[in-house]
Amino acid sequence: MTAETPTPAEPSSLLKLALELGPLVVFFGVFRYGRELLEIPALHDAMAAATGPAALATESGPLFIATAAFMIAIAVSLAASWSMTRRLPRMAVVTGVVVAVFGGLTLWLQDETFIKMKPTIVNGLFAIALGIGLVQGRSYIKYLMGEAMPMDDRGWMIFTRRWAIFFTFMAVLNEIVWRSQSTEFWVSFKTFGNLPLTMGFMALQLPLLRRHMIEDTVR
Repeated sequence: MTAETPTPAEPSSLLKLALELGPLVVFFGVFRYGRELLEIPALHDAMAAATGPAALATESGPLFIATAAFMIAIAVSLAASWSMTRRLPRMAVVTGVVVAVFGGLTLWLQDETFIKMKPTIVNGLFAIALGIGLVQGRSYIKYLMGEAMPMDDRGWMIFTRRWAIFFTFMAVLNEIVWRSQSTEFWVSFKTFGNLPLTMGFMALQLPLLRRHMIEDTVR
């Protein structure tokens, strides 16, 4: 008779939030103090090996080191999530892969354009995926959140359509911001602008959720 493997405890909401926002906080903090951090010999040498010493001396130097820190922080966040739950959220995996690819291109080609386009690519991929599901008459968000929010099928389709539009909006907004504003503004927007916009959008969906929520009749 074999002993059953205990199911990992679900992390608290606060810990989940920390795992999601932690990499962004690291990105902003390292960018903010990038010049000071590059004065540390060991760190400077490591970054110089990745991007070349000439790249670190440019205005993009802090963004390069912040990109490297962002990649590491996301890897740590995913590893921590896996160690606690033995599963990884699909959206977090997609984000991690895109960060690894575009962050790597940023450091390898010494071009900050790639990391700035990362939010556009991630939001665009989510919008396309949801759009494909809608064309097929499916709500992929229902597969992810159906157990937590029991709604009727019409509610899920409307909810999914709105998320597809929101992801498209965020992709376009990121393009406008990074192409028209300074790097400092873009970093601040990425860190402090995305979350309030997302929370505001979610708050606006509450009437829809209430209207299409399925009452639990099981006692």
